[in-house]
Amino acid sequence: MGRRRKKSVHIPKKRLPKFFSCPTCGKETVLVDINREEGGRAVAQCSSCGIREEFQIKPAQNEVDVYCMLTDSVYSTLKKRTLPSSSLPSK
Repeated sequence: MGRRRKKSVHIPKKRLPKFFSCPTCGKETVLVDINREEGGRAVAQCSSCGIREEFQIKPAQNEVDVYCMLTDSVYSTLKKRTLPSSSLPSK
């Protein structure tokens, strides 16, 4: 008689998400489509609010990188639209 065999614990591998959260509406509906044949073009679009951006990507970039480029472009345009604090009227 021998000892009982230990069960092996399987740890699931973490995967990148298919959908990302939209920086404008907040819903998880941003889908990134990468087309490497056409010179590395990527399209990130939200199916809820309709925001759509196209980017040139390098061969090493993935969907997460395109999503980060989308959020950077959205937040930079929001920052440009707001008034600087020095131009606000004083009380």
